[in-house]
Amino acid sequence: MSDVSRSWTQFPANRRRQVEALLEPGESPVAWLETDLDDRLHYQSSWVVVTDRRLVGTVPTQPGEKTESNDRVSSWPLAEDLTLVMADQAGVGSLELMGPTARLARWRFTVPYSGAAGRFAHRFEEARSRRLGKSNGQSTAEGGTVCPSCGAILTAEQTECPACAPVAPNPSRSLKRLVRFARHRQGLIFLGFVLTLASTAAGLIPPYLTIPLLDQVLIPLQNGEPVQEGLLYWYLGGLAGAAILAWLLSWARTFVLAYVSERVAGDLRDQTYAHLQKLSLEFFGGKRTGDLISRVSSDTDRICQFLSINLVDILTDSLMIVLTAAILLYIDPFLAVVTLVPFPAIAWLIHRVRAKLRHGFARGSSAWSNMVSVLADTIPGIRVVKAFAQEQREVDRFHTANETVIDVNVRVNKTWAFFGPMVTLLTELGLLVIWVTGAQQVAAGRITVGQLTAFLAYIVRFYTRLESMSRLVAAVQRAGAATHRIFEILDRIPSVAEPEKAVHPGRLRGEIELRNVQFRYGRRPVIKGVSFKVAEGEMIGLVGPSGAGKSTLVNLVCRFYDVQEGAILADGVDIRSFPVEEYRRNIGIVLQDPFLFYGSIAENISYGRPEATRGDIIAAARAAHAHEFILRLPDGYDSLVGERGQSLSGGERQRISIARALLTDPRILILDEATSSVDTETEREIQQALENLIQGRTTIAIAHRLSTLRRADRLVVVEQGQVSEMGSHDELLEKNGAYARLHHAQMQMVEKVGI
Repeated sequence: MSDVSRSWTQFPANRRRQVEALLEPGESPVAWLETDLDDRLHYQSSWVVVTDRRLVGTVPTQPGEKTESNDRVSSWPLAEDLTLVMADQAGVGSLELMGPTARLARWRFTVPYSGAAGRFAHRFEEARSRRLGKSNGQSTAEGGTVCPSCGAILTAEQTECPACAPVAPNPSRSLKRLVRFARHRQGLIFLGFVLTLASTAAGLIPPYLTIPLLDQVLIPLQNGEPVQEGLLYWYLGGLAGAAILAWLLSWARTFVLAYVSERVAGDLRDQTYAHLQKLSLEFFGGKRTGDLISRVSSDTDRICQFLSINLVDILTDSLMIVLTAAILLYIDPFLAVVTLVPFPAIAWLIHRVRAKLRHGFARGSSAWSNMVSVLADTIPGIRVVKAFAQEQREVDRFHTANETVIDVNVRVNKTWAFFGPMVTLLTELGLLVIWVTGAQQVAAGRITVGQLTAFLAYIVRFYTRLESMSRLVAAVQRAGAATHRIFEILDRIPSVAEPEKAVHPGRLRGEIELRNVQFRYGRRPVIKGVSFKVAEGEMIGLVGPSGAGKSTLVNLVCRFYDVQEGAILADGVDIRSFPVEEYRRNIGIVLQDPFLFYGSIAENISYGRPEATRGDIIAAARAAHAHEFILRLPDGYDSLVGERGQSLSGGERQRISIARALLTDPRILILDEATSSVDTETEREIQQALENLIQGRTTIAIAHRLSTLRRADRLVVVEQGQVSEMGSHDELLEKNGAYARLHHAQMQMVEKVGI
């Protein structure tokens, strides 16, 4: 087998040995994939590898077959009639290996593996085509690598997987987009530019004063020649005055531009967070919390640092180089041209390094976000981590993410470690050329010692600024990558859009109608032509097995998502015609998983109505049967609930969330498993409160406990995204259909528990 690089070692060692033992001389792996489900849809890790000659993978054992595990390893030569088909059904994906007459093997997986599985199937087709002499892709080079993330083969020239690597942004284009955040501060920006120009010019005065100081004062004094009295003090005073003026102007410039940059970065954070609030749940479903936190916090902080420090340096350095070049040309054009000797080499280096840094910083931002995501996952879920004694596993997971950050940064630093010293070397060589040429000019009497000294002082500043600008390449690339990640959010268009010609709903009556509603999550259909009507003040119950689409219907009514076909009407008007915020003010919702914010109980109850009085808050708590347990807390309604309400029980959190919904006095009440986290006694109390609350209010309730829906006016039975039955509790029992089966099953469970 050809020597594949370290990426192949990322494949689990025991499985790698299995594959390598099967490989023939000269056979090499092309791609590999791990899956997480078996044929019974139980969590179990399996694997499949495609080589340049065949497919090798694990398949379930047959009854009576004896193996060390539940799987055995099989292989299939790549042939014309061998195909790999990818399918997705109800959130479970599969790769099916099809022969000429039957299915040969199947690997099943959950949604997170879908991307890697798709890329693996593509690599399989490439390998099969190459094997059959139908070249439709680049062959695997000797010594190629295998991507540890998706299992794709990489050529010897590729240092990263093009499918998995983050897209490297164009920093110039990204940074230019920041201009719109600075337009309303043009006056301060112009003032900062003037101060920058003035401070730079003031900094160029001292070297120029050294010309008369040396030629008219110091050298004549050394030679014993008479010098005009007081001239020395005038020049020294001029040097001191120029230094103080440059310091004052620099201080003012730094303060003004730092203030502007902080405001711009603050506006960027505000707008990014505000835009996040406008995005639909669909966006957040595909993002990790840590990644979004990193973008709003770390990336905006990096942009602020660039604007307040690096951008000022770039402006100052640019002005210094231009003004210094003009003075050098004025002093001696020939020597000024000699100073340009290192320019071509430095420009070539910057061009070579810029692309590598851009890719490196894009990967670094992605790796940092992944590390923050581990923190965002584990810290809120620390109770689960400890309950299952998985502390070391999470430590290892964080260590792996941290090592990725280190590895990416080491690669960037490797490039930078060569670039920085090389620029310094070139500038030092440029100074040596100036010394040699300047000495010849002085010997020939073309310039004076004072002019050469001033020239060298300017040259030192010139090269220092040039070297500083070259080092700022990294800062520009880093800020460009951060800006690109911010604008990835700002460019995202909400899938739940505001209407162009809005109809203001005001206070709705509460009539809801679903007309042939259809909805898909990705390619998976979830709601398939659902139609029913809820009258004003009516209470309906949505029942059905898990995964039938009940919560999705509620999400569509709340307009967390928009229907893809059909329509949902409120009081006869399509809800897509309403401004989202105005429409949702008519809705009160109690989620299956109650979420409380860090703060007091009173603040959590009044979240939907911040202006509510303490009397209103207490009334809502009484209605939700939460008042009694709140008074037993040390500080009553001012007691802190902790992050996500961890200091309260599940039933207490649920009752507070019910009070929060009730305080808004909604016309439409959504109860999504509202009593799933409470005991029987508490459920009875809540049901008593709900009997009063549903009067005159349209209520849609979801519950697995069918007993909680007996008082519903109608029950809607949902199965596989469709309405299978509709009617009252008694009517549906008489039909002896799906609802009756669910009801009888629960009654039998209650009887068994009672025994």
